[in-house]
Amino acid sequence: MLNRLKKDNKGFTIIEVMIVLAIAGLILLIVFLAVPALQRNSRNTSRKSDAAAILAAISEYESNNNGALPTACSGTSPVQIGLAATGSQAKVGFYNGGCSTTAPATSGNIYLHAALTSGTVAALSNAAASDNVVIVPKGQCDATTNGQVDAGSARSVALQYLIENGANNYSPQCQDS
Repeated sequence: MLNRLKKDNKGFTIIEVMIVLAIAGLILLIVFLAVPALQRNSRNTSRKSDAAAILAAISEYESNNNGALPTACSGTSPVQIGLAATGSQAKVGFYNGGCSTTAPATSGNIYLHAALTSGTVAALSNAAASDNVVIVPKGQCDATTNGQVDAGSARSVALQYLIENGANNYSPQCQDS
């Protein structure tokens, strides 16, 4: 008689299924929130690495050309700093839109600014269209204004670029030699 009253418990209850689905949804939510931040950090790391590679190529150019600063650049990746015969190369990943001495119209380019003998170069605007590297010969980073370049010594070089903060918001950065 007791055997007839016993129920066969095969399968899951609705509550158990709902709990599993809620946990799976929570995990997916966390993953979808974390992925854009990881991608942004990866792009920022690539930007910083490109800036360091460009500064290293400029330093190599100076060493090979008796302290002269470059007046030309070309190419995409690697970027040729200086003329082909006397230049040095920088392999870049993020800024592969090309290098020239004219201000870029789109993002992802490298712009070799004219040598700065006086005054300042304003910081890049915090917009995706300004997401370029600006090489400023005879410039040095301003310690008080983030991303701004002031006139420096005859052998100094400053780089301006942007770091992505999220939600299409950027922060100007400056590195100098």
